[in-house]
Amino acid sequence: MDKCQTRIEKSDFVPAQELSLLLDVLPEKIRQVLEENDLTSLIEVVIDYGRPAEARFYDGRRIYLENEPATLGDINYAVNRVGDFTSDNRAGIARTLHRISCVRNRRGEIIGLTCRVGRTISGTIDLIRDFVETKKSILLLGPPGVGKTTKLREIARVLADDLNRRVIVIDTSNEIAGDGDIPHSGIGRSRRMQVSTPELQHAVMIEAVENHTPEVIIIDEIGTELEAQAARTIAERGVQLIGTAHGNALENLLKNPTLSDLVGGIQTVTLGDEEAKKRGTQKTILERATEPTFQIAVEILDHERLAVHVDVANAVDQLLRGYILSPEIRTRDKQTGKVEIVAAREIITSQGKPSFSSSESPKELVNVYPYAVSRGQLERVIRSLELPAVVSRTIDEANVIFALKNYAKPGAKILELAKKHKIPLYIVKNNSIEGIQKVLKDLFPDLVSSFVLEEEELGRKSQHDKQSALEEVRTAVDLVMDTDKVMDLAPQNAVIRKLQHELIEEYKLDSLSIGQEPNRRIRIFPPPKPGDKAGV
Repeated sequence: MDKCQTRIEKSDFVPAQELSLLLDVLPEKIRQVLEENDLTSLIEVVIDYGRPAEARFYDGRRIYLENEPATLGDINYAVNRVGDFTSDNRAGIARTLHRISCVRNRRGEIIGLTCRVGRTISGTIDLIRDFVETKKSILLLGPPGVGKTTKLREIARVLADDLNRRVIVIDTSNEIAGDGDIPHSGIGRSRRMQVSTPELQHAVMIEAVENHTPEVIIIDEIGTELEAQAARTIAERGVQLIGTAHGNALENLLKNPTLSDLVGGIQTVTLGDEEAKKRGTQKTILERATEPTFQIAVEILDHERLAVHVDVANAVDQLLRGYILSPEIRTRDKQTGKVEIVAAREIITSQGKPSFSSSESPKELVNVYPYAVSRGQLERVIRSLELPAVVSRTIDEANVIFALKNYAKPGAKILELAKKHKIPLYIVKNNSIEGIQKVLKDLFPDLVSSFVLEEEELGRKSQHDKQSALEEVRTAVDLVMDTDKVMDLAPQNAVIRKLQHELIEEYKLDSLSIGQEPNRRIRIFPPPKPGDKAGV
């Protein structure tokens, strides 16, 4: 073992003694081949029945550790030296961070092992240490293998040792603080509570708050509705919560009905006529249901780069309104260790997927308030031209006003409001693509050319509007049937209104177009009650 230990001691990641304990679990023929290699960047050893054992490394290398397929005897040798596996098919080695996971066949017999190397890595939270010290609750997101658990471990140590706070780690799979009754030194003076089965994780979370007066609770892999509820209970009691959840990004979490409560949840709200007109939106909209459990969300993009949403409530509101997100991008130079905050512009596309467009000097976002200008048309042109602008909900949020020509004549109210708020006002001749595009060219002379959208592309984009309008009908019909009340839809053009009328007829309900262009819209009537006259 001397040869192996010499190489291991050069590593900043795992002590030689701890790695030796993992190697001792493996069959002799596999261990001998491993010892002939540099194990500094070893991730895991995989042993599957009927296949050669394999070692995997951080640099992408894969080494087969024997020429012959592994036997059940090889697997049983390792299993017997590890001990019992829990209900989630994981085991560990006492006072180390190594994790042994098993694969079973239909009869429950173990036919495969994943022996993962556990590491304590210092400096992994340098990018977010200032947020950790704020006492705000932080949620870490990211794909498997980017270091979420490693960051939790160092956060526990920093909070307990450097900041002298009372920290409790809820360690369901013993991945944060290692196996055995004595926690690994990687969590410092933090206390660790183990969980007998994963199904009881939420109960142990509540027990920690009720029995042990923590200032901070650290939890890995919040994945069920009960755990999300427990997390909210903890946060509402004034305890700082640091956790991870399934999902690569904030948007993924928001779409997960089980876990969306962690970031405030979603509810459907039906607006009154005046409010819908004021906002320039459909009558049925999505809004954040409550305050987020976590105030800060960190998306781990890779080991040296993070995207930080410093105000989760505001970020969720922006997403639900279709606005642009601007997370704080933080990077660390591998050579110097210097932390840098770089700018990025994140654009929410019509498909709802984020795409990044980098710029050394990104333009400041312009909030445009549409007055009698088609909000949907304006948003579509902004997306198509990828302009640094968003359509604001109220005039108080805006720094530019777009007003339709017919509604901005001398003495019009919008002229007085623009003067009162000291906001520039741009006149839009009509609600056509060309009319809106012309004004945007005046607003962004350097970004908008004489570009005119092709007819084919317009067709693709209008199809998205049609689908949204028909989906609004389905939602409104459900509400009409449930409440037995009349309901108005958002204003649409004649072509889309015709489609909406046809869909309403399929539900055996009456409808009527009301109002004047460009605010002409459809009103849906509840089914007539027995004894009522037929018709609208």
